[in-house]
Amino acid sequence: MSALQTLIDAIALGTIYALVAMGIGLVFGVMRLVNFAHGELITAGAYALALTNHLPLVVSLVACFGVVIALALAMDVTYRPLRTTTPTTMLVTTFAVSFLLQAVALLAFGARGENVGVLPELNRAVAIGDLRVRWVTLVSIAVGAVLLGATAAVLARTDIGLQMRAAAMNARTARLLGVRASTVIRFAFLLAGILAASATVLLTVQRPLVTPSYGFQLVIPALVGVVVGGMDRLVSATLGGFAVGFAAAVLGDVLPADGRVFLDTALFLLVILVLLARPSGLFARSRAAWERL
Repeated sequence: MSALQTLIDAIALGTIYALVAMGIGLVFGVMRLVNFAHGELITAGAYALALTNHLPLVVSLVACFGVVIALALAMDVTYRPLRTTTPTTMLVTTFAVSFLLQAVALLAFGARGENVGVLPELNRAVAIGDLRVRWVTLVSIAVGAVLLGATAAVLARTDIGLQMRAAAMNARTARLLGVRASTVIRFAFLLAGILAASATVLLTVQRPLVTPSYGFQLVIPALVGVVVGGMDRLVSATLGGFAVGFAAAVLGDVLPADGRVFLDTALFLLVILVLLARPSGLFARSRAAWERL
């Protein structure tokens, strides 16, 4: 495989990881909550696509986005009583919600998994010179760039976006200035749900077999990316997610076939080295230079 093709594949996978990382970073920014159950949003959306395979594409996509957004808002309601508790309590609660939803999926659908047949034509390759690139790779890059840019524009140019940024910088002062915490947090979960649903559609085209741990397997490296990039800034967290996805794709192509079982080991070793060199995050800068969102 040529270096250019590896680069294109790595950018596409990095974009999906960036969408997941941004969803995690949005909630962390306004609640200081690391939502480990974010992966179950992706799992729920994937099962919605699998169960509506026989229906028109538009219906499947609406079902996916509807289920994911509804579950994201339900998580907001679930976590609401815990906003004044310690970070450890909230963290343990997100673990509990994550494993509860995985157990529900296991009981409902079993461990064998369901096949998603959405947009199979995107797996066809297109010839660009000597390259053979799948359509889903190009679509992932384009859709991811649009969504990331649109989210950044919402945060920078809308009233609710500015309120989210203010709450992330100083929640107490923001409340004194009239920012309603419940509205801001609900909107953060809504945006996170939209990003998770979008990532679900792109991911299921490439990985059509859905299991109860489908989203959890993705959210762990994405969360690692958030830490690597720098959790206190949405931009750095998103870049960190992209970097981990990019590195995973490159390592998957570079490692020999019999060595790809060590992909996760190599990836996390790289992460450890990065954090040893930059404990605050690879893309973190001084507080004066960046806002939290």
